[in-house]
Amino acid sequence: MNYQSDADAIDAFSKVYDEIRKEISKVIVGQDEVVKSVLISVFSNGHCLLVGVPGLAKTLLVQTVANVLDLSFNRIQFTPDLMPSDIIGSEILGEDRHFKFIRGPIFSNIILADEINRTPPKTQAALLEAMQEKSVTAAGITHALPKPFFVLATQNPIEQEGTYPLPEAQLDRFMFNVDLGYPSFEEELNIVKNTTSGKVADLKRILNANQISYFQELIKKIPVSSHVLEYAVKLVVKTRPQTQYATDAVNKYLSWGAGPRASQFLVIGAKCHAAIHGKYSPDIEDVQAVATAILKHRIVRNYKAEADALSAEDIIAMLF
Repeated sequence: MNYQSDADAIDAFSKVYDEIRKEISKVIVGQDEVVKSVLISVFSNGHCLLVGVPGLAKTLLVQTVANVLDLSFNRIQFTPDLMPSDIIGSEILGEDRHFKFIRGPIFSNIILADEINRTPPKTQAALLEAMQEKSVTAAGITHALPKPFFVLATQNPIEQEGTYPLPEAQLDRFMFNVDLGYPSFEEELNIVKNTTSGKVADLKRILNANQISYFQELIKKIPVSSHVLEYAVKLVVKTRPQTQYATDAVNKYLSWGAGPRASQFLVIGAKCHAAIHGKYSPDIEDVQAVATAILKHRIVRNYKAEADALSAEDIIAMLF
């Protein structure tokens, strides 16, 4: 992709983003903030955790994003009996008496890890290693995953019996934690009209894997002013109780704060948020726009927060 300058490339990216949103809206009605978070994750080279009740089109959203971005897609249904080899693949003895590696479903650009908290920690760890390293190891041999590689995991917040909640260290691998709400009455009316009429949306493919990788690199190169960088890092440092910058609310309501990975994600997320709005450098509003979804699964509330009915979102809002 040849642009005369990075500014021209950002202008092009902003237009492409609008086209992608328009195509996705042919299938996904509403959920604007969710779609925005998923796309920012993709272009920031991060992963996304979706929390919502069944039937809110999580699978359809990921399939639609994969189609519009012309990326390969696999859905893995996580169950209590799922083994790591069911995800990454396994070695089998071929007819020529040599072992060969049969690739698992993880070898795709976009992975939907459905109900990730339904499977034991050993299997969760296999997926999370792939997310971090962008490769898998079988029989001592490392196999690189396709680029770009993006995991969108879902959790059902209602039925917690027989689940294995993700530990904090594993939650930290996800750039965003996004809550899916119910659609409004008008949105649900449109959904029912569209899905019960036999009408099939004709989706255009807007980008391909190479173009996505180009824009990921472009976003990394976006300059950030020192005061915005300091604001992002200070926002994360403020979440750590009993430290220099901790606020009274943090000391009172939090047991643990966010780690340095949150600062990295805040800055890259703010860069991408600025770029999709046609800005050449992020400002404090861009940091705030992505902060809640980046921080809320990285802070641990204590019993006082629960007693005062304060959510993670409420506590983060006090930091702005």
